[in-house]
Amino acid sequence: MTTYIVLLRAVNLGPHNKIGMSDLRELLTGLGMQGVQTLLQSGNAVFQSDVRTTPLERLIEGAAARQLHVETDVMIRSHKEWKGIIASNPFRKEAKQDPSHLLVLPLKGSPADGAAGALQAAITGHEVVRVDGRCAYIVYPDGIGRSKLTSALIEKKLGTRATARNWNTVLKLDALADSMP
Repeated sequence: MTTYIVLLRAVNLGPHNKIGMSDLRELLTGLGMQGVQTLLQSGNAVFQSDVRTTPLERLIEGAAARQLHVETDVMIRSHKEWKGIIASNPFRKEAKQDPSHLLVLPLKGSPADGAAGALQAAITGHEVVRVDGRCAYIVYPDGIGRSKLTSALIEKKLGTRATARNWNTVLKLDALADSMP
């Protein structure tokens, strides 16, 4: 069995795409996932399965639409891939000094060549972006809330969907995956 980390995009933000974490656990368990555990209220879960990542994403997206009435993108990474995301973090200083302003964005697909440069060029503030395969890292030194670097701009420039988690959450998900048998 492989341990996976699943991230649902844009759930429990305001009045749209509301999902209870108990409902998410029930959904995933009903789909045959083993040892399902959730973290926070933002659509994070860890589980084990023998199914490969891409079919799992489609399976969960379809089930969420049918059973929870939520249309959302699902990004899944194996625990090994998640460890690679942590190891590849280009912003180690920021991760230690200000982890809540360092975001990791698992991407639905790989951006086209030059897309990361186009995104960085579109930034009007002090944010810094690095892209590594199907993952982006963004530092928001002046805070996230008022930044002009929005998810819409990020997805437009990278040409793929994304979901963001701050560095603290990234490490908590890793610890939760480490605790799996």
